[in-house]
Amino acid sequence: MKGDSKRGWRAETLAVHLGLTSDAATGAIAPPIHMSTTFERDADGGYARGWVYSRSSNPTRDALEGALASLHGASACASFSSGSAAASAVFRALPPGSRVIVPDDMYHGLRALLREALEPAGLHVSSVDLSDTARLDEALTSDTRLVWIETPSNPLLRITDVAAVAEAARRHGERLGERVAVAVDATWTPPGWADPFALGADVVVHATTKYLAGHSDVLGGAVVARSEADPLFERVRMLQRHEGAVPSPFECWLTLRGLRTLPYRLRAHAHNAAAVAAFLVAHERVGAVHYPGLPEHPGHDVAMRQMDEAGGMLSFRLPGGEAAAFDVLARLRLVRRATSLGGVESLIEHRASVEHASGTTPRDLVRMSVGIEHPLDLIDDLAQALGTRWDTP
Repeated sequence: MKGDSKRGWRAETLAVHLGLTSDAATGAIAPPIHMSTTFERDADGGYARGWVYSRSSNPTRDALEGALASLHGASACASFSSGSAAASAVFRALPPGSRVIVPDDMYHGLRALLREALEPAGLHVSSVDLSDTARLDEALTSDTRLVWIETPSNPLLRITDVAAVAEAARRHGERLGERVAVAVDATWTPPGWADPFALGADVVVHATTKYLAGHSDVLGGAVVARSEADPLFERVRMLQRHEGAVPSPFECWLTLRGLRTLPYRLRAHAHNAAAVAAFLVAHERVGAVHYPGLPEHPGHDVAMRQMDEAGGMLSFRLPGGEAAAFDVLARLRLVRRATSLGGVESLIEHRASVEHASGTTPRDLVRMSVGIEHPLDLIDDLAQALGTRWDTP
């Protein structure tokens, strides 16, 4: 996470104070929640205070968007009611008939949205293994207008070289005389673990539901850009304001509160995930372990070059197949069986059954969001669920 160059603040200080101003009326340190949907006009019909209607803008939402932009060292952010709504806005902001390149391993909800809603509406989608940059060069066509990156990917944790993709997209765009934008879904890599803009991304997308809010109690999404004048972001902003798929003031306030502890939570998530991955990779009942912090991970070198930490997500496979996966999950006592990630509590799931028939995830794969509990308690729970004894150091 980069500090604010204007103030010289470090990440921990920046996270605490962004979007935080004392209430002018009461002096309250905690910011108020502006629940109003509409705002009073001046006697002359104007809006000198700046707000008209909460679909377009709201003081609490403005505070959140400013904070998220500043965390990225950017100046533009549009917040949405979910991460899927934010991602959809980016795709729908493209010119009609555009082609987008997406990873062949990606969040299944977005893949379903592309297949069931956006492709029928005229968007062309090419799925490519973006962990191999050479395949991107082969996939770029004259109608390509966006490359969508998810790294680490969900749920196989493949790693994409963001800088290499951004450079390939830039070169291709120059040959075409058209912009080929690069969007990075940074839900798994919030500020503190990676800086997509420094690697060449044009826009960064988050499901703020996850690490940014951090407590499994609020839905939200965001699209961040370097500038409000970015042509792609201008259309995202237009869609946000006219369609109104925005978070409520209370959801914005909860997300702002979550940001206060983000740097410290991220350290605990990454530390714990590394410990859990090391335990799993040495376990006789566990097959492949997908975690970019492991030296044997095929994307390890790229991940460590573009990430400050290896993250808090991992997945692993059980040689006994789907039945073995469900058996292990049923035995867990501490780790919760639930879909989502990035909260303070550890969550685990059989991913293929979440994706249903349209998914491509192996049936023996388990995905885990490692929380901020003590890592030895998490390892103890996994050990007993796997049916083995593990002596806590």
